Amino acid sequence: MNHPELTSQALSLLRSPDHFQWYVIPLLAAVVFMYAHEISIRNWKGIAAGLSLYLVHWFYEILNALIQHGSGHALWTVPAGTSYLLLVGVGIELSLMFSVAGLIMSKVLPEDPKLKILGINNRIFFAVVNAALFSVIEIFLATTPAFHWVYPWWGALPVFVTVYIPFFVVSFLCHDWTPKVQRLVIGGLFVVDALLMLVFAGILKWI
Repeated sequence: MNHPELTSQALSLLRSPDHFQWYVIPLLAAVVFMYAHEISIRNWKGIAAGLSLYLVHWFYEILNALIQHGSGHALWTVPAGTSYLLLVGVGIELSLMFSVAGLIMSKVLPEDPKLKILGINNRIFFAVVNAALFSVIEIFLATTPAFHWVYPWWGALPVFVTVYIPFFVVSFLCHDWTPKVQRLVIGGLFVVDALLMLVFAGILKWI
């Protein structure tokens, strides 16, 4: 069911500094430390997994914000509880988590990318497992005042299929691609996200 007041609450928070909390700084420092550590041990595959998931996450959040602009309601919103709302459906805390999700989850991947588990390629198997885990967590989040699924048909199953599976499939496949392909994919995703933000957030101010 639509709750217009929750959309209004989220939009009232959008990129407002009024609710900033200092805990964001150590969270950011933890993210920087994780990537600095992986760079120091030259874990380029893990870094590629982390960055690719994060950039796909941003693409989805931009699309969700554009849906809000076009229809009046996003698929998901963050109406409360965040220190800084980046887009209508994502606070800085969630975004920082997604910035390291691919990096962290890639550490459970078997060394052999062709190994099969239950007859399924392990990259796809772990992508589906992680997508299921994140979807279950989102079920809990949707029961709190801080996160809202706007439409009755939008819930754990569509999130699992259309959001989290693509997140982790791209992340875990990027983990194994050659450095050249990794750079092309990550660079391409960054350019697309940056252009979308420049146009729709910076110039048109739609999101």
